[in-house]
Amino acid sequence: MEVRAVAKYVGISPQKLRLAAGLVRGKKADEAVAMLRLSPSPAARALAKVLKSASANAENNYQMATSDLKVVKVFVDQGATLKRIRAQARGRVSPILRHTSHITVVVDVEE
Repeated sequence: MEVRAVAKYVGISPQKLRLAAGLVRGKKADEAVAMLRLSPSPAARALAKVLKSASANAENNYQMATSDLKVVKVFVDQGATLKRIRAQARGRVSPILRHTSHITVVVDVEE
């Protein structure tokens, strides 16, 4: 049975999060958390938090052993963009776009 966890409006751009997601897709859950812990990126920290949540959901809600879990799917979707402006010369403005992301992690028992 697939178990999922979702984090919405994470303040990191989807492009940066997808790089970290590629590292853990298809790995065992314990191994994936260890890989993300060693990665220096803030994106890896956010992804590890969601992965731990998914494995905790599987353990507490469905009585699955965390040692048997495998990361089946990881996908990162684009969230809302915060739009700000920065003043420029001659009365002009430049946009500042702060991207957010929605992270979804799906784990299942390894066959």
